[in-house]
Amino acid sequence: MKKLAYSVLAAGSLALFVGAASADASSYTIKPGDTLWKVASSNNVSIANIKQWNNLKSDSIYPNQVLKLTASQPVKTTAPAKTTAPASTGATAQNTYIVKSGDTLYKVASLHKTTVSNIQKLNKLSTNTISVGQKLKVSGTVAAPAAPKAPAPAKTTAPAVSGNTYKVVSGDTLTNIAHRHGISVTQLMNWNGLTSSSIRVGQVLNVKNTTVATQPKPTPVSQPAVPAAGVAGKVISTATSLTGIPYVWGGATPSGFDCSGYIYYVYNKAGVSLPRTNTTGYDARSYDVSNPKPGDLVFFSNTYRAGISHMGIYLGDNKFIHAGGDRVQITSLSDSYWGKHFDGFKRLYAMD
Repeated sequence: MKKLAYSVLAAGSLALFVGAASADASSYTIKPGDTLWKVASSNNVSIANIKQWNNLKSDSIYPNQVLKLTASQPVKTTAPAKTTAPASTGATAQNTYIVKSGDTLYKVASLHKTTVSNIQKLNKLSTNTISVGQKLKVSGTVAAPAAPKAPAPAKTTAPAVSGNTYKVVSGDTLTNIAHRHGISVTQLMNWNGLTSSSIRVGQVLNVKNTTVATQPKPTPVSQPAVPAAGVAGKVISTATSLTGIPYVWGGATPSGFDCSGYIYYVYNKAGVSLPRTNTTGYDARSYDVSNPKPGDLVFFSNTYRAGISHMGIYLGDNKFIHAGGDRVQITSLSDSYWGKHFDGFKRLYAMD
């Protein structure tokens, strides 16, 4: 009799477990490190189906998000619109929130005990992108016309691509964006008014020279007040003869230069044998001077990365020539940007 009772109990428990497992198989709760591809693969469905069943407009997902894994669920997606109604408690002091650095939609939603979906609906957001200083509604009643919102995101995401701009995505840095578009980090910073290398996901950057109108200052190309003699004179004459040649990332020929490639070409052309290296390498091959002469080097730090990151050739009269911005050009050391990043004057050991 005892054996029979245990058998019945075990069978009942097993049925309960199987029932629970099959019920859970229709949805999945996102864990840290999950991606749509990983969820789709582990549940034998396609990414397209998951996005369709959950009304996703992008591949972005966040921890604790519940995704439907079967086609029978989409009809129930109208339920969230009803859940927002009880949330409108009318608390005037708590119904908005100003985004701070480091915030995400998921973090804001958790802080105000609501959902990412509700905040997106309250603020008519089509993506998870938010920006510092943005004011978000975090409570209240969602406007009735929820249906027209579905087609709207599809139309707004399509025209977001422009040949002159680039939208920052997760994992981007100024260096890889500049490299991808064949420009320098200095150009990228100048064209976007950046004073540091910090960028944020969703930020739109100019990647073509459409805004730099202030750089064509060197119309009157002023030569050094006192012409340098000997090797230094050859360095100056070679350097200034290349004015206007375009900036090219990694370039070291008259078809295009970056800042260190320009130094390499000029000095070797003037008879000073130098290896092709970067700003840090040339910094190590020179020594500090307190009274610079035309032909010496000028170093700048903390431009697009920490430490020595840019260089040029001193011309005298508080001016230097360099491959910076979008071309080889002469700039004043009193310039608001370069003056702030000035590190010091040095002379190559090879010049002695």
